[in-house]
Amino acid sequence: MTSPFGPAATTGMGSLPGEDLREWTKVLFEVVSIPFLPELPAQPYGDMVSRAVGLLTDLALDLQPAGWRLTGGTDPRASLDQRRARSRLLEDLDILEEFADGYTGPLKIQTVGPWTLAATVELPRGDKVLADHGARRDLAEALAHGLQEHVAEVRRRVPGADLVVQLDEPGLPAVLAGAVPTASGWGKHRSVDGPGAVELLSRVLEAAEPAITLVHCCAARPPVEVFTKAGAGGVAVDISLLTDAAWEQIGLAVEAGTLLYAGVVPTTGSLPNPEQAATPLVRRWRELGLDPALLKEVVITPACGLAGSPSPVDARRRLELLRSTAEVVAEKAEE
Repeated sequence: MTSPFGPAATTGMGSLPGEDLREWTKVLFEVVSIPFLPELPAQPYGDMVSRAVGLLTDLALDLQPAGWRLTGGTDPRASLDQRRARSRLLEDLDILEEFADGYTGPLKIQTVGPWTLAATVELPRGDKVLADHGARRDLAEALAHGLQEHVAEVRRRVPGADLVVQLDEPGLPAVLAGAVPTASGWGKHRSVDGPGAVELLSRVLEAAEPAITLVHCCAARPPVEVFTKAGAGGVAVDISLLTDAAWEQIGLAVEAGTLLYAGVVPTTGSLPNPEQAATPLVRRWRELGLDPALLKEVVITPACGLAGSPSPVDARRRLELLRSTAEVVAEKAEE
């Protein structure tokens, strides 16, 4: 697969520190080649789960001390918190539209995937949606419908954008392994098999069409095969975490045409130089015997979201490092 972004492309995973969305939106159009709608967890309703809840126009949820919970109704007006989450999202889109006026090129939006959402949101009477087969299907359908409307809205506001839709699935490895705790804390939810995971994930990915899609999962062994079978065009991973088995799956996926979004710049700690950041990716690529031409197509990203950075200044430096790191990777691909 030839990257739709060209060589030395860069982007971030979504979350950023601070509360100034206007400043971050301006920065992103300057420092990365694939700008994105920022998620600012420091803002009320700015975290990724609240952002997803704002998309769910077919289901009503409210916010409890333990997190978001289905209320059992279908009228979203039943939840003040849900209306506030939706309002926050619309305000963020207003800012995006302002800074993207006249923009042409790739533009990324993010939302939580159906399995992480099911493992996070609670049923009306407790426990996670994950525990109820019908409820998790309803949640996935509502997410798909909401995402479809969201994609259409972003297209309307930024007509020159080539949309990229990212699903965040940090919870899927635990879902597949049967490692999500029950409400009592004494047990674990039953594991979901691969075909079942593919089914709901593919439903949400299909709702994003014809946008470019990817699934993001920072884990030692992200379920790459599930992502590709579900139809994801790309996978985003933290390079520093991957096991040998995970690298083998990445290699197979890349050779089959999946685009790799490689998290090579650490989100905390000392800042490496471009050569240091690029080396682990380049070394593994060569060890696997992958086509050097495909290495130039890899999108370079931070290891994960940057909301945990000590300051917006630090996060910006990490984003600025992406471009020079991507250039080093592209140069190494030619050697």
